[in-house]
Amino acid sequence: MKKLIFAAAALFAFGVSNAQEKESTEGFKNGDIFISGSFNIGSSKYTEDNYKESSFSVAPSVGFFVTDNIAIGGTIGYGSSKVTENEGDPSTKINTLSVGAFGRYYTTPASKFSVFGQLGVAYSSTDFDALDYKVNGFGVVLSPGVNYFLNNNFAIEASWGALSYTNSKPDFDGAETSNSFEFGLDLDNINFGLLYKF
Repeated sequence: MKKLIFAAAALFAFGVSNAQEKESTEGFKNGDIFISGSFNIGSSKYTEDNYKESSFSVAPSVGFFVTDNIAIGGTIGYGSSKVTENEGDPSTKINTLSVGAFGRYYTTPASKFSVFGQLGVAYSSTDFDALDYKVNGFGVVLSPGVNYFLNNNFAIEASWGALSYTNSKPDFDGAETSNSFEFGLDLDNINFGLLYKF
């Protein structure tokens, strides 16, 4: 009798462990919410030219899966840089604030690894402190990206620009509008981030 109870308990434990393995929640599904973003700090110094630059940027975003393959979301970003050209001279400060929205299509959302395409639009305002004016801009970017899940909740995310259009204009009288269109897969400009799925 004791052997029968032991065998039944072992069988039950084996069944529970298999069920837990099958219930892995890596990947995405309809209704999932995620937050992601990037954070960068940089510093450059050229002794010969007495040139110094420091920069900081943060860009969090949040997304929601409206179907198994499609996610929509919004993002906000802030960046600041400080440039000193000569020792003792006043520094030039540049601050940028941006807000945007995006849509993504995932090829294999329920997998540990998935490729996605993202279409994003954003408005930005850049303030040049020393020049006492701002540049307001609008941009559209179509870019590929990948997600790789480290566990059920955390994933590494990488993306890079492929097709982009930007329109910008300074806010002083007589300023001209600048338009630019770019296409290419510049692997030197890959953006890495961390994603957390609720």
